[in-house]
Amino acid sequence: MNLKLSTLPYFQRWFIVGAIIGVVAGFGALAFYFAIRLFELIFFTHIVGMPIPHPLGEGGSLVYHFYALRYYLIPVVVAAGGLITGFIIYTFDPSSEGHGTDAAIRSFHYNHGKIKRRTPVVKTIASAITIGSGGSAGREGPTALIAAGIGSFLADILGLSPKDRRIAVAVGIGAGIGTIFKAPIGGAVLGAEILYRRDFESEVIFPSLVASSIGYSIFASVVGFAPIFGDYLNTFNVLRLPFYAVLGLVAGLFSILYIRTFYGVRNLFKKFKIPNHFKPMIGGAIVGVIALLFPEILGTGYGWVELLEYGKFNELVTFGLPILLILVLLPFVKIIATSFTVSSGGSGGVFAPGIFIGASLGALFGVLFHMVSPGIVPAVAPFVIIGMLSFFGAAGKAPLAVILMVVEMTGSLQLLPGAMLAVSIAYIASGTKYSIYESQVEQRRDSPANMGEYHTPMLLEMKVSSLNIINDVYADLYYTIYRADNIMKENELLSLPVVYHEKLMGAVYLYDIVNRSYGYVKDYYKAGISYVKLENSAENAWELMMKNRTKWCAVVDNGKFMGIITLESILDKYEENVKIINMGDSN
Repeated sequence: MNLKLSTLPYFQRWFIVGAIIGVVAGFGALAFYFAIRLFELIFFTHIVGMPIPHPLGEGGSLVYHFYALRYYLIPVVVAAGGLITGFIIYTFDPSSEGHGTDAAIRSFHYNHGKIKRRTPVVKTIASAITIGSGGSAGREGPTALIAAGIGSFLADILGLSPKDRRIAVAVGIGAGIGTIFKAPIGGAVLGAEILYRRDFESEVIFPSLVASSIGYSIFASVVGFAPIFGDYLNTFNVLRLPFYAVLGLVAGLFSILYIRTFYGVRNLFKKFKIPNHFKPMIGGAIVGVIALLFPEILGTGYGWVELLEYGKFNELVTFGLPILLILVLLPFVKIIATSFTVSSGGSGGVFAPGIFIGASLGALFGVLFHMVSPGIVPAVAPFVIIGMLSFFGAAGKAPLAVILMVVEMTGSLQLLPGAMLAVSIAYIASGTKYSIYESQVEQRRDSPANMGEYHTPMLLEMKVSSLNIINDVYADLYYTIYRADNIMKENELLSLPVVYHEKLMGAVYLYDIVNRSYGYVKDYYKAGISYVKLENSAENAWELMMKNRTKWCAVVDNGKFMGIITLESILDKYEENVKIINMGDSN
């Protein structure tokens, strides 16, 4: 481009890029929001004959009476949504399955910020159908991946570096979540915080503020600027701090159950020997059956969170059971429903379910604390709000962002001290081992994206000859492109070295052959690629990968192709050396 953005100073460059991402995040969030409403209208209003409650900040009401004209169709509708979602995802883009934010985090750390061009489109449609048909999932994760995908695309067309592409992806995460949650400050901080379990990406803050403010302004101009869960107007009471501390401890411990159940169900579905297309349907059917007893678990659940906040417990569907028992069961049921919706291969976020689970815990403990001390705890609202934030602050390892979100979600500073205490305790109680975002790394120094900044001395000492050299991943000049394509897919690569008679000839790239039906590698490969020798350092190999934007580089010795080394092999050797050093220090 003529703009030459990559040559501009940091603040000028990222003001422009952040503004573009913000515009895309705003209109993308609107498209996704109304797509969900459309599918809710089709699946529930017309087919089931059941209204879905919505929060005050999205045009909802505190007056809600549950009914469903064709109640028995709930499992059918949720299963049908899962079936449609499964075919869309596994036909067009399997990487669109799951909860979105984690995929964007993985791209930041391990794939130079690259996200497939079609992913935002597929993610939008698949997630809207999943949530609109009643799947227990949230819209923040998909919105984050949508905005991050656009950020990755913009970085490419604007000619930005791999490092800037990663920043653009992180900015997209923050802008997407900040926009659709109507929490631009919290979203901006979340984009920098959610990448790590115990660290922060400071370079993301400025462009995220720009992007989130613009995205939020566009989105809220259409759906309204009111906080999602209304305005909390009561004053702060210091005597409630011990109660908030207890709630924070329980929320932190409960978040571990959420995470372990979520990934346990995912591992269970991976073992099923059936086509992936049908797994979301099975998960949806199970969720639909659960919803016959607990319809509150359908969709994002934001409307039910609002009712809990205002103590509208009579609106809950109890089937004659005591309200207190329903409040005890709701967090467990929502965890199960979310796990079967998303971990089965469906598409949706885990933020909204986390909000619902935390709100249910807050409502339960608010009622219990009211019984113990009605003078200090006259209402459950503050505990519902602090419960949902402390729970997700622990589950998502983003305590600072959710503390800021409490102000934006309630339109008040009154709950800030209580939220700070509860979120901090929840974060400590949950530890750093467990996170709902499994692609998070602990600190900046643990991310491959920052390897050059932290790991250079050790990389200089590591020789290519000491790494795991893979000698069977390549394409011969006379391989068919079908065979080359399969080798790439089996090894999760976008390119392969091309070899003929043990000589490195060049490389063949997936995008050159993906839509070809017949031919040989010799017709499509690019001649002449850089390589490393056995005596070169791991830093040389890493720099070559960054330059070529690949996860591998070829190894040649005395003119003979020896194989390839991958980014993973460098990381494995690095971790091995660190363990040896640490063992020596401990001795």
